[in-house]
Amino acid sequence: MELNDTDSYPGILECDYEDWSSSRILIPSIYLLVFFLGTTGNGLVLWTIFCGGQEKRRSADTFIANLAVADLTFVVTLPLWATYVILDYDWPFGSFACKLSSYLVFVNMYASVFCLTGLSFDRYLAIVRPIANAKLRSKVSGLLVTLTLWAMAVLLALPAMIFRSTTVFTGTDKVTCYMNFSSVATDETEQVWEAGLGLSSTLLGFVLPFAIMLTCYFFIARTIAGHFRKERTEALRKRKRLLTIIIVLVATFAVCWLPFHFVKTIYMLMDWGVMPLSCGFHAFLSNLHPYSSCLAYINSCLNPFLYAFFDPRFRQACAAVLCCSPGHLAGSGGDKSASYSSGHSQNHLGKGADAQREKQCPDSQETLLRG
Repeated sequence: MELNDTDSYPGILECDYEDWSSSRILIPSIYLLVFFLGTTGNGLVLWTIFCGGQEKRRSADTFIANLAVADLTFVVTLPLWATYVILDYDWPFGSFACKLSSYLVFVNMYASVFCLTGLSFDRYLAIVRPIANAKLRSKVSGLLVTLTLWAMAVLLALPAMIFRSTTVFTGTDKVTCYMNFSSVATDETEQVWEAGLGLSSTLLGFVLPFAIMLTCYFFIARTIAGHFRKERTEALRKRKRLLTIIIVLVATFAVCWLPFHFVKTIYMLMDWGVMPLSCGFHAFLSNLHPYSSCLAYINSCLNPFLYAFFDPRFRQACAAVLCCSPGHLAGSGGDKSASYSSGHSQNHLGKGADAQREKQCPDSQETLLRG
């Protein structure tokens, strides 16, 4: 829905939005920054994982690679949305681009949260249920999980592809890319459709997956606390390090996406009549929505930097990819491998082998989401 579009909402016709407008400089700047950092950062993550050799990958790498793919697929659309805002919400790219770009936003949201949920459950199996984990970590299982993850994201995002369209509203000469429910709803029920889809996307794309993650981490924390009181082996330290990285990823996702879902939910409840309408607060939420969306989009470029900050093995793997030959990458092992996301113990080759490896490498990231 366009910022000042109240034609379909009889309950808010008396509200005046003329003094409320979002920045046409700050928002496009954030979009373009996320585009640049997201393409380079997530591209490096994928390059690092796949150049490291398949034999060095673990189950966690599958989810991290899919998370990077989801982020990369989304950020490539941000220049279109930046242009849309710069032109004061006048969409110049046609109806199909409107549908596809909006669709990819939702695919990214669902795929990202499903990947993080998969990472959390993978750690739960590895630490709390190691026997069950060993049975479920075959290549066939990993492929099945990946296909299921993307199938769910693709299907749940379909409303954006179906209902997004372009039109010129009466009294303006601007082409608007918005959610149009006229094919399935009347003027009286269109508001219910928008609110229903908005709340369901929050439930399925945030609340339910996050509840699963928190449940996994409750049992993981309890198990790890018991293990670390008994022994402090290298394998346990590696698992704790990976667990820290994944918890940071999940917490960052929550911080970035919670304001968007909160603003959208309150906005929808007011439109739906569940909460009392306040024109000033309604206008404030309409104005705040693009900024909460920006914060959500920033999450798509943060993950690679979180890997680099919290995981020295990821930094080493990046250095190996950037400065070493393919032959060296294929022969890397231990902590020098591209399996930076693996929390499982690996065979150590000793200090002599580590020194030899080091010698081989001398130069030792509007309202798009409404609806």
